[in-house]
Amino acid sequence: MPQNSVTFRIKLAGIPAEIRCRQEETRTFLHDWLTEERPEFICEVTDDSIDMVRRNLNAEDRKYGVVREYSLCWLENNAVHAILAEKLVDYGVLLMHGSAICVDGRAYIFTAKSGTGKSTHAGLWRELFKERAFMINDDKPLLKAGDNGIMVYGTPWNGKHGLGRNACAPLEAIAYLNRARDNRAERMSAAEAYPVLVQQSYSSKDTETMRKILDIQKRIIQSVPFYRLWCNMEPEAAYTAWSAMNSAKNASE
Repeated sequence: MPQNSVTFRIKLAGIPAEIRCRQEETRTFLHDWLTEERPEFICEVTDDSIDMVRRNLNAEDRKYGVVREYSLCWLENNAVHAILAEKLVDYGVLLMHGSAICVDGRAYIFTAKSGTGKSTHAGLWRELFKERAFMINDDKPLLKAGDNGIMVYGTPWNGKHGLGRNACAPLEAIAYLNRARDNRAERMSAAEAYPVLVQQSYSSKDTETMRKILDIQKRIIQSVPFYRLWCNMEPEAAYTAWSAMNSAKNASE
């Protein structure tokens, strides 16, 4: 492979970083997150990072009996994603798998196993709330633990529908979706919520990084309510979910 030839800076979850890569397409992909601010760290794509991504993708393909060839652009994109997810943990930032939507200035995350309908449910919220709602990220939002709670940030990795933007909002609640005929929701205990968060958020093979991840996860559990949502794909599902996740706040108003 050629030496790194593309260098630029981005800002994710309020943390500026320098990207050193090989493909101009990577800069284009990250365009909406470009910054001139002094970087906190360097994200450098190396031969080893590219090879690791290739091995991981090939291993995943073998589980399903699939054989695919991946372009260097695709491999580099995934390598940048993996390096950033690892390094941002040092700044109290955790990558999560889910659909993050903002309504009236507050963020809500829907998470579930792939194929359950996170994006579809988020779409029901956009239909319900119209201009009051917008997507922060439809696949891989970032959660940042700070002194004033948990903030949700958008990333360029926003799912097959490309729904999201460079925006952030305080996190109001997280819902774990389950398909059902009828719509209902209930508050989860911390003990019930924790394995959901662990399963649906980034993990590391590095012991010290994993210790920091566990600390972020603990802060999220302590700061944000989790709900289990049984839902169909009818518009009523959005109202049921929103009502449950705002019940305590609405009662106090």
